[in-house]
Amino acid sequence: MRRGAGPPPSLLLSPAALVITLGLLLPMAMMFRFSLNRYSANELMTQALTLANYARFFSDPFYLGVLGKTIAVAMISTFVALVLGVPAAYFLARLSAPRLKSALILLTVIPLLMGNSVRTAGWMVLLGDRGLCNAILIFLGLTAEPVRILYTGKAVLIALVAAILPYMIISLQSVLEGIERVYEEAALTLGAHPATMFRRVLLPMLMPGIFSGSLLCFILAMNAYATPLLIGGPTFQMMAPLVYQQLTKVFDWPFASSMAFVLMAVTIISVVLSSVFVQRRYGRV
Repeated sequence: MRRGAGPPPSLLLSPAALVITLGLLLPMAMMFRFSLNRYSANELMTQALTLANYARFFSDPFYLGVLGKTIAVAMISTFVALVLGVPAAYFLARLSAPRLKSALILLTVIPLLMGNSVRTAGWMVLLGDRGLCNAILIFLGLTAEPVRILYTGKAVLIALVAAILPYMIISLQSVLEGIERVYEEAALTLGAHPATMFRRVLLPMLMPGIFSGSLLCFILAMNAYATPLLIGGPTFQMMAPLVYQQLTKVFDWPFASSMAFVLMAVTIISVVLSSVFVQRRYGRV
């Protein structure tokens, strides 16, 4: 090898490509093949090449309703995380005290070091009928009886936003770090209102962080399992717990595989459409 010449790109990409192929693409190909089989109570599934499982999903109002609810919950939780994450990320990016800034970033990241089940169990303690939230409401005299918060859609949204908010803050904060403050000062000096400055100057430059953070949060919310299962209870259905239920309780592997592929396809289509919209509105991000 000549001095200064590095290894060929194919050699550098080979380990990652091998891991992705064996750990992701191959199982997905197998699962897609399972989705074309037929369910059998005696053999779990029989070999076939049929789209009956997909037709069953799209012809049943129950499963379409669960898919719609999953998309709505993911979009709302992502939007709320974005609204809460922008000011928090801006404060962290513009904070001049290094030690305080490091401490706040650490506090933001700490929830990610805990297991999702542990965080969900904590929210169950907080939102339960005898939990901390109801105890505070009763102590303040705002209610005489415990308010039902747990096992509702609102509880799922609260827990999901708390779970994905750190990802949003870190994504936005990393982009804001690279935006010089002189742009904001120049706009304000020229007489722009702070809201106008944010919309016309800061927002276009912040779009890469908004897009990457929203993309990550939306995918996590669409595929959430522990939060809707434990916080929402048996009456609140989302796609990921429903897929798991079909696998472990009904043992209908072909239908569960088709549901998983529908969930993945809807997620990918939503991401592509949002990417096209952002690029047309704000240019390449």
